[in-house]
Amino acid sequence: MNAIRIISLAVIIFCGGFTTIAQTWTQTSAPTNVWSSIACSADGTKLFACGGGGIFLGRAGPVYISSDGGATWTPTGAPSNYWASIASSADGTKLVAVAGFSNMSGGLYTSTDGGSNWTSNNIALQIWRSVASSANGSNLFAIGGGQLFISTNSGANWFSQVAPAGAWSIASSADGIKLVAGSQNGKICISTNTGTTWITNNSISIMCWSVASSADGKMLAVVDGHGSPFGHVYTSMDFGTTWVTNDVPQWSWQNVALSADGTKMIAAGWFSSGNPTGPIYASTNSGLTWFSNSIPNSVWNGVVCSADGNKLMAVSAGTNLSSLGKGSIWILQTTPAPSMTIAPANGGLAISWVVPSTNFVLQQNSDLTTANWSNVINLPVLNLTNLQNQVTVPAPAGSSFYRLKTP
Repeated sequence: MNAIRIISLAVIIFCGGFTTIAQTWTQTSAPTNVWSSIACSADGTKLFACGGGGIFLGRAGPVYISSDGGATWTPTGAPSNYWASIASSADGTKLVAVAGFSNMSGGLYTSTDGGSNWTSNNIALQIWRSVASSANGSNLFAIGGGQLFISTNSGANWFSQVAPAGAWSIASSADGIKLVAGSQNGKICISTNTGTTWITNNSISIMCWSVASSADGKMLAVVDGHGSPFGHVYTSMDFGTTWVTNDVPQWSWQNVALSADGTKMIAAGWFSSGNPTGPIYASTNSGLTWFSNSIPNSVWNGVVCSADGNKLMAVSAGTNLSSLGKGSIWILQTTPAPSMTIAPANGGLAISWVVPSTNFVLQQNSDLTTANWSNVINLPVLNLTNLQNQVTVPAPAGSSFYRLKTP
């Protein structure tokens, strides 16, 4: 027990601390487009962006992929469509995307090879709105046309489930069991059984355009938008039982995303009472306080973040409504300072940390008075229920210290 206490102290010394999200965004080399949605792998290395403008800004467009964190972009094998939403598994190999525009029918597509090949699913065409995926990519969810479709085998088969009335957006916990859905009729709905049944929360009534969930489903965020200049960002820290209004300027908020632990958040808005563009705000303390980002106001259509929340991504349809088709993809990257946890496991120790957006190597030292740090040979395994890297090591005979170091 003493050894474990010493190890935990070493973790705090070497890996503790908190990184404030910087405010410097970089426009990527992605071609201009009416970008409508973006998704990423847990580490933020693989990015997937949809063109087409989605529901209101519909122009048929492609789906692009970046396998190097946004440095370069290439089209996937997806057809040109009015793409509205896309979601990815934690490793970026399994994808689900939907298309839908106004009164036109769209399509539901899946890929199991990172976007190289896509399958059009045999479902009656809907006006699709939103999709979500579990971390392993097995449980997939699609809302559209007043219906909820669910797949538990990566899109091979789908079945219809009763959807919350007016459901517009959906998000999932990492295990694909806990869901949150927002609706046009002002209701927030929660499911704890993979969408079989839903509980409506009546404590707030908003035009919910976007929802987000932490990996465990405990921390939730929803945004109030759809043209109102008085929208808010709301958060819940108890699986959607109670909600609080966040200290962020009122706007027509359209998009929101959360880190795996729910501490880091990003929200973007546009189309607010005659002002077609909007800002991006971020929080590093679960929405308690927010700061604006030094990025031009734009017609922001989608935001996403890596599991650790240190890589933020946003897509726009244009700098204003008269420049639709000239939208771009932006990325903000900060160096994470991950903190590790240690717990007894199978006679040894389980060391874990949220999968970072920057590579780290786990190192070990038996004496802090020396610089004799050595790499731990055991490779980390990604836990798909909490999006944490985990390494199991033998219990040390004496004191042992661990740290994460950039390679």
